[in-house]
Parts: sequence; structure tokens; C-alpha cells
Amino acid sequence: MKSFTIALAGNPNSGKTTIFNNLTGANQKVGNWPGVTVEKKEGKARHKEYDINIVDLPGTYSLTPFSAEEIAARDFILTGKPDVVVIIIDASNLERSLYLAMQVAELGRPVVFALNMADVARAKGITIDAEQISALLNIPVVFTVGNRNQGTEALLDTAVNEAGQAPEEKKTRRGIKYSHEIEKCIESVVSLLESGKIHQRTTPIRWNAVKLLEGDKIITREFENDPDLIQVVEKCRDRIEDLFQEDPEMVLTDDRYGFIAGIVKEAVSISNKKRVDISRDIDLVLTNRILGFPIFLFFIWAMFQLTFSLGAYPMEWIDSGLSILTGFLDTALSPSYFKDLLLDGIVAGIGSVIIFLPNILILFFCIALFEDTGYMARAAFLMDRIMHMVGLHGKSFIPMLMGFGCNVPAIMATRTLENRKDRILTALLTPFMSCSARLPVYLILAGTFFPKNAGTVIFLLYFTGITVAVLSGKLLRSTALKGEDAPFVMELPPYRAPMMKSLLIHMWDRSKIFLKKMGGIILVGSIIIWTLSYFPRDIDWSKDYAAQTRNLKIELAQADTASETGAISAKLQELTKEKKKERVAKSYIGMIGKSTEPFFEPLGIEWRSSVALITGLVAKEIVVSTMGVLYGVDNQNPNALESALKSSGMNPLSALSLMVFVLLYIPCTATIIAIWKETSGRWAFFNLIYTTAVAWGLSFLVYQSGSLLGFG
Repeated sequence: MKSFTIALAGNPNSGKTTIFNNLTGANQKVGNWPGVTVEKKEGKARHKEYDINIVDLPGTYSLTPFSAEEIAARDFILTGKPDVVVIIIDASNLERSLYLAMQVAELGRPVVFALNMADVARAKGITIDAEQISALLNIPVVFTVGNRNQGTEALLDTAVNEAGQAPEEKKTRRGIKYSHEIEKCIESVVSLLESGKIHQRTTPIRWNAVKLLEGDKIITREFENDPDLIQVVEKCRDRIEDLFQEDPEMVLTDDRYGFIAGIVKEAVSISNKKRVDISRDIDLVLTNRILGFPIFLFFIWAMFQLTFSLGAYPMEWIDSGLSILTGFLDTALSPSYFKDLLLDGIVAGIGSVIIFLPNILILFFCIALFEDTGYMARAAFLMDRIMHMVGLHGKSFIPMLMGFGCNVPAIMATRTLENRKDRILTALLTPFMSCSARLPVYLILAGTFFPKNAGTVIFLLYFTGITVAVLSGKLLRSTALKGEDAPFVMELPPYRAPMMKSLLIHMWDRSKIFLKKMGGIILVGSIIIWTLSYFPRDIDWSKDYAAQTRNLKIELAQADTASETGAISAKLQELTKEKKKERVAKSYIGMIGKSTEPFFEPLGIEWRSSVALITGLVAKEIVVSTMGVLYGVDNQNPNALESALKSSGMNPLSALSLMVFVLLYIPCTATIIAIWKETSGRWAFFNLIYTTAVAWGLSFLVYQSGSLLGFG
């Protein structure tokens, strides 16, 4: 069985990762906005008798090593030695896409051009002669439509054929012919490289010469021990600058674009018929300086309204199913520690969280819809003016928007930012974006205490997170992270009709993380919380519950009327709740909770909720599961946690204070680790302290001001 390695390279938003998914069947992230792929991904494919390893490189516009994406893509092509590099080219933006393609072609690796989005090009009246491009460059060219999985087999056939050629069969590729003076300089550098001792590299000598003339820092560093060579390169660079009155890199770039313009002129024709640019017309409204931002807020508000209202129905179905399961287990199992653990620990803990799975699915579906239609890039564009208030630009808002799904990949996405201070600041602000793990807390509290306006309350919480992020950014930019305001150039991709398959892949791919937590961290957390709340067994009761229970049961047996039976049953039920409440209060977890009361009491947060907040440091989903255990949820009764919260003494004001604290306080452990890796341990520790201080301060303000106004 033969095996090959194929590297996929291309501009951001060229459909590269979609092609990768088509080739490998992997459910990787696909989004209709630049910067989705910030690391290379690998997948496997079988084609005929070949095993193929496919590497999805970060999207980049060139191989000049400035940004993290460019360095990662170039390093793999240079040192990873792929058997063939497939360049995914946006056929509707051929001239721009060919710049990267020609840089890769200059490396001398076997190359295949995939003209993707061929349908979009046709819709714009663009006709491309693929055979002519192939003949001009001696590079195979294949048309593809990634989001419809068209051309995938032809692309694999061509790539395998190109990779499998013997060395003597390799094609002589037509390279870029630079201007006369540039070519003279290249020849002089090439002759020195051929005679020198340091040229033993796998990259073409001509390519090294071009890079030296461009002033490529990495290549220049590799040859710095050859003073004669460096001297000739500097003389050539000075001559080029003197002749053209331009930086040598810009002169070489202009020559490349001139070569590309010639290819486009030979192989591309554009229909003269007048055509309505739908994307441009839509943008006249959606990115309008006056209307754009209110429309963006409306879309976000509608997303949360839909998440709450549409998700309410499957939530009730899951809740009813849990009631049936609990009733069955309660009847089938005899009294034991295991039964208590199963019902009061595992089922109560996981059951309190799993009912929110439909809401999570709906939220992720909406976010995927924003990405795939192209609206996500517009949101970043709209936020550019606001982000400039904190010395950032709209591109920084993309990781922050990703934070609505999960903060960890969002913080990793800050690698797309060129400036280190921008990366640090964006990473510190991203945790204020309310991730999906916090959503179950909002849903249970807002649904219980603000049932008629739950969607609006949740929307306001998310908006509060954005506002706090902006204000925090302003503070940090003017103190610890001073820096110049960065310019912003954001590509606005054309609007596209989203493919249902892609939307479902997005939704499921993200929801798998939520489900994995059910069987992992939430399960373990629920067991630990139940253990701490169940022991010690020998406690000093405030009253003789056993005797009172016996007396009430005797009275119940002797009751004559239905009203008398109902009253005694209510007393018995209340006594059982009181006993369970006292047991939890005097358990180990109760002791921990009581010790935190001085910290949380000014916020209107009672000790059981404070324990839930502490366990939420591991994962925010555990906040709800902890509540399910500590509030003694009986899953045989639908809406059990809501009833328990209302009877606990919590009111709308304290619930709002709790939601604000959950929104702003320390992100989960995984997020802190991500900040540590992407910035430093110092900034991770700062984030931990700062977010907690902000959360406490704002919750205090909400609760105390609300109490003064009589809302408590």
C-alpha cells in the first residue's frame, strides 16, 4: 500500500478547510470568515490503493514570515516535505489568490491548483480557462465546489498522480520572470550560493536568492556566516532601491503581480453584462453606520430568544424522561448508599445539566449560521469602531465572538493577531464573553425568576459581558498594555447560502464537548459533591426528625377526610425537606459553604450557591449540577430545581446578582491554562484575580443598589 502526504494551502476564506473535510470526512471547524484555521490539522483518506495523510495548513495570503499563520504554513511546506501541495484558490478572486500560489510554486514542490468556488465565479460572470493556466505554468488545475463536495475525486486523482511521479518525470515549471535588473541580481546571488558551503538546503537555490533579496529575516539568518554572500546581497538590494526608488521586497512583489496579471489576462474573461452584486447591496444595510449596529444587536437578541423559547419544549421532554427514570430507579432499588449516590448524586447532578442540551444545540446552530452566511465578518467590521476605543481592531472581536461558544479555542485564535500586546489584551478580555457552559445557569435562573423575559435577561447578560470587556480593555490599554491603535483591514466575504450539512457538523462538533463533559468532569464532580454533602453521617440534629415522622405517618393513617390527609402529607413532605436541608448544612460541603458566607453574603448569594460557584472553577456546567445536589432536587417531579430554588429563599434580585457573578468571575481551569500557554503565567494569574474582583464588584452593585430601591 503506497502512502502520500498532501498539504492544503490557501488564503483565509478560500474554502480550504471545507475541502479538507470533504477529503478526510473529518468534522473540522469550517467558517465563512478569515482566520478560522490557526493551526495545521491532519486527517486520513483512502483513495484507490493509496493511504493519504492530508494536512490542512493555516490560511495565509503569502509565505512571507510575519504572522503565526504564515510561519506555520511556510515551515511545513519547507521542512515537512509534503509529496504534493494543493493550493486552494478562490476562483472568484483569482488574482489575489494566485499570489500565494506562485510563492508556493517557486519552492519547487509538486503543486496542484484547486480552483474552488467555481460556482461563485460563474455567478459573477467570470470564465476561467483552466487548461490555459495549466499550459502557461505547467501545473495541473482542477475545478472544485467545496460546499457541494464537487470535484473532490478529480482533485484526489490529480494530486496522487502528481505526487507519484518519479524524479525523472517531474515537470519543468515555468517560474516568474522578474525585470532585467532583478534577474541580474538573482543570477549573481545564485552563483555565489552554488559555489558556497552553506547552500546545502532542500529548497531551490533560486528561491533562496529571491528571499535574500527580499530581506527575508529567516533566510538571511541562515546565511549570515557567509560574509561575501551577505555583502553581495546588500549591494544588490541597494542597487534595486536606487533604481526603482522602492523597497526591494515591494519591487519583487510588483513583479509577481505583473506576472499574475498576465496569466489572468490570458486565461480569464469577464462577462460585460450588468449584474447586481447581492452581497454589496446587503452590506449597504447590514454594515450601515447607523443601522448596522442595531441590526447586529437584534440578531443576537433573537438568537437568545430562540434559544430559550424553542428549547423549552425538548427541555420539558427530557425533564419528563428524567422523572420516569428516577421513579423507576427509586422503586427498583432497595435503600442503600449506592441508591442515594445514584439518585441524589449522579442523576440529580447530571440530570440538572443535560436538560439544557437542546438550548446548547440551538445556540451553536445560530453561531454556525452567522459564520457560514458570512455575517460573522460583518459583526467584526461593525465592532471595529468600538474596539478602537480600547486600542484594538475588529479582528480582535473574532476570537471574542468565538468565546460565545467556548473560551479555550477563542483564546487560541488570538494567534492570528500580529501584535503581541494585542494578543495578550484580547486573551484577557475574551473570558468576559459568556461561553455556552454558562448558558445552563442563566437558563435555570432566568427561567425560574424571570419567566416572561428570560430571553431578554440572557441577552442583557451577554451584552454586559461585552461592555465590561470594552471598559476593561480601555483600562488595561491605558495602563499595563499601552500600545498604538492598530489599523484594521477585514475581508468581507460574499454572503453564501449555508449548507445544512455544514451547519449540523458545526452544531454537533461543538455539542460533543458538552456531552463528553457529562460523562467526565460533571459526573466526577457530581459524585464528589454528593459525597461531601452526604458525610459525616453522625450529626447533631436540631430536632427528633424520626419521632416526628412516625407521628405524622400515624396521623396520616388515621385521617378521615381528604383535606386532612392533604394537610398531613404536606407537613410530612416539609419535614423531609427540612431534614435534608439540615443534613446538607451540617455536612462537609456545608462547612465549606458556611466559611464562604462572609465573601458572598453582600452579594445576596447564600452558601449553597456559593459552593456551586466554587465548583464552577473546574467547569461552569458543574454550577447547575452542584445546585441539583445541594438543593435536594427530586427528579421525580418536573421543574424540581426551579421549585427548590424558589423555596430556598432566593429572589429575583439575588438570582440576578448570581448570574452577573457567573458571567464575570474566574473562567474555568481550561481557560486559565489556555491564557497561560498563549501569554504567560503572570497574565493567567492576573486574569484570575481581575475577573473575580470585577465579578464581585458588579454583583455587589447590582444587589445592594437593587435592595436600596426596594427590589429585594
